[in-house]
Amino acid sequence: MPTYVIVHAERRGDDVRLEDPHLAVDFTPHWVTFRDNDGPCYAVPREQVACVMRVDEEEEPEQPEPAPQKE
Repeated sequence: MPTYVIVHAERRGDDVRLEDPHLAVDFTPHWVTFRDNDGPCYAVPREQVACVMRVDEEEEPEQPEPAPQKE
């Protein structure tokens, strides 16, 4: 699932974590805008953002692959 952490420019611990199965991010000269299937859902001025990191957790496979066979 797409998960993003928005790190505040002043590093005051005001970091925001957003996750949604349909989340995407757009960068414009003045805004960082997050959107899902319904449209924009969160926006922050670029001057307030140090960085945006995608931090998806690895998904477990539904069925584990069989172990390799020894010959």
